[in-house]
Amino acid sequence: MAGTRTTNLDFEEASGSSGWVAFAGYLMIVVGVFQSIAGLVAIFDPGIYVAANNSLWLLDYTQWGWVHLILGIILVASSASLFAGKWWGRFVAVTLAMLSAIANFGFIWAYPIWSTLIIVLDIFIIYAVITKGGIPQGT
Repeated sequence: MAGTRTTNLDFEEASGSSGWVAFAGYLMIVVGVFQSIAGLVAIFDPGIYVAANNSLWLLDYTQWGWVHLILGIILVASSASLFAGKWWGRFVAVTLAMLSAIANFGFIWAYPIWSTLIIVLDIFIIYAVITKGGIPQGT
């Protein structure tokens, strides 16, 4: 109809996707919470992580904790751009997922299972946004 106006209230209509971008948005929230938990643990109880003798360690656990905490907060906050159907939200999602994977790869020797889980979830975010995102309609 000529007089109707499209709003961003309907996610599929706004993002041009079939739910994969919403899946990526929810995964961003989950990964952000996991990142924040890892960060808070490293900040408040750094003794929980075991240091390997033969590893290259550029930051101490508290500094890694702040990296994880800040990245987690940004991931959770930026998931709103995917839910709003913004075209730039996909770029932000992929960029943050890559940064999250890199940060966890650097932390993998300290907590391998947790870091591997977050890296896998980051890969799912990138996959969902890039291959299944559809054509963005919103601005």
